[in-house]
Amino acid sequence: MSPEEHEEGLRERLSRQGEETLGRLAEDLIGNPLVNAALSRAFEAREKAVQAQEAAMGALGIPSAADVERMTRRLRSVSQRLEGIEDGVDRLEARLDTLSSDERAGQDLGPIAARLEEIARDLAALREAVAPGGEPPPRAQERLTVGES
Repeated sequence: MSPEEHEEGLRERLSRQGEETLGRLAEDLIGNPLVNAALSRAFEAREKAVQAQEAAMGALGIPSAADVERMTRRLRSVSQRLEGIEDGVDRLEARLDTLSSDERAGQDLGPIAARLEEIARDLAALREAVAPGGEPPPRAQERLTVGES
């Protein structure tokens, strides 16, 4: 057996023995009621410290890690909803562009434009008849009440 093989064999044996010893020690510690009780009290103390910290941070108006995590989840949710709305608006815009280009290509909007101009002229004439000169009616006439006769 070469010195290198002997060294590797020794290293493996020491490593295996160390692992076994650590395993037995861990089992003994876990099985020991005194150590178990100490660990239990330590975890309880940790939980109380966390609760006290959250209460103190809440009193100071500082968000806890749980608050930040909750807010992060809500922000992600809002972000995803907003992306969905943006996608819907993009689809709607594309559809309106398609309809608009179809109308421009397939229909003559001249009669509609002519009718709109006619309505605008009628409104201007009505406005002139109601308030000639573009002046508003006198204040006294604004509040005239019409009684039943």
